[in-house]
Amino acid sequence: MARVLDRIWVRFGVQMAIVVVATIAILASSVFFFTDSQYREFYDSLPSDVRAELDQLKASDQEDSPRAYEIYGHYWREDLWFGEKWSLVMGLVICIPFGLGAGFWLSRIVTKPLGSIAQAAREVARGNFAVRAHIGQSRGELAELVSDFNQMTDSLQGLERERRSTAAAMSHELRTPLTVLRARLHALCDDVIPATPEEFARLLQQVEHLGRLVDDVHTLSLADAGRLSLHPENLNLTQFTRRVLADYQNRFDESALEAVLITSSNNVVAWADADRLRQILVNLIENALRYATGATRLEVALRADSNWSTLTVSDNGPGLPPDVMAHLFERFHRSDSSRSRGTGGSGLGLTIVKMLSTQQGGDVQVGRSAAGGASITVRLPRTAQAQPTDLSRTN
Repeated sequence: MARVLDRIWVRFGVQMAIVVVATIAILASSVFFFTDSQYREFYDSLPSDVRAELDQLKASDQEDSPRAYEIYGHYWREDLWFGEKWSLVMGLVICIPFGLGAGFWLSRIVTKPLGSIAQAAREVARGNFAVRAHIGQSRGELAELVSDFNQMTDSLQGLERERRSTAAAMSHELRTPLTVLRARLHALCDDVIPATPEEFARLLQQVEHLGRLVDDVHTLSLADAGRLSLHPENLNLTQFTRRVLADYQNRFDESALEAVLITSSNNVVAWADADRLRQILVNLIENALRYATGATRLEVALRADSNWSTLTVSDNGPGLPPDVMAHLFERFHRSDSSRSRGTGGSGLGLTIVKMLSTQQGGDVQVGRSAAGGASITVRLPRTAQAQPTDLSRTN
C-alpha cells in the first residue's frame, strides 16, 4: 500500500479529491450558516402574534401549509442582499478563495522538486556543477528523479574535475621534455655545449619520450571515442611473453634484475590483439623497472583455466602503499607526487593496461606478491566465446 501511495499520480489524485471534498463542505457550511442567520433575522422581525402562530405551525408539523407560505411571502425580505441567493453567493465567496489557495498550495508541493531541478539545471548549463536539486518531502518518482539528476550532476562534476586534471597533467608532461629540448638546442646553437653523439642521444631520448606520450594519449582518446582498433586472434601467450622478455634482456641486465617466466604449459592461449597485448606487457614491465626500487627479481606467471588466461607480473620490491593502489589506474597518477622525471613515465601506462584489458573482454587486479612487492594480474579470455556477450567491441 505504501508503495502505491508513493506514486505521484496516486498521491496527487488523493490530494485533489481531499481538496474538492473540503471545498464542497465549506460551500455547504457557508450556505447553511448564512441561511440560518437570515432565517433568525426574519424570525426576529415577525410580530409577536405572527411569531407565535408560526411556532405553532412548526410544532404541529405544518411548516409547509398554505398559512406558513403566506407568512413567509408577506414578511420575508425580497431584496438582493437577503435570501438563498445571497447565502449561495457568500458561500462561494468563502469557498472559492479556499479552493484556489488549496489548489495552488497543492500544485506548489507537487512541482517544488521540479522547480529545484529546473533551477539546478540552469546552474549546470552555466558550468556550475556543484549545485544540487533538493528532494525535500518528495517521495516516489519525484524523489527518484531528483536523486537521478543529482547523480548525473555528480558524474558531470567528476568528469569536469578529471578533464581539468588531465589538461593540467598533460600540459606538465608535454612542457617538461619540450623545455629540455629547447634549452639543449639553444645551447647547441650558441656553441655552449658541443654537438657530440652523446648529446644527440639525450635529445633523441626526449623526442622518444614525447612520441610515447602522444601515442599513449592517442590510444586513450581512441578508446574514449569507441574507435580503438582491435584485431583479436588466438595467441600462444607463452611464446609471446618469452619474445617480449627477450627484447628486454639488456634492460634487465642494466637494472640487475632477474626476469623469470613461470608457466605450467608451453601452450597457454589467449584471445587478444597481439599489438595491444604487447602494449599491456611492455607497460607492466616498464612500470616494474621504473618503480620497483631495490627489486632483484621480476616474475611473469602464466595460468589458464577453461575460460580465462591470466598474466601476472610481480616483483620483490617494496610494494605499493594502499593510497597508491587505490588510484593506480587513474590517468597521470604516479606515486611520485612531485611528478619528478627522475623515474620517468607519464602516469598513463597502467591506465592503458586497464583500458586495453577491458576492451578485450578481460580485467586487471592489483595486489601484493608473495615476496612483498607489487603484483598486477591481467585476465584475458581464452576464446572469443569466453568474452562477456554484452561487451561492445569496435574494429
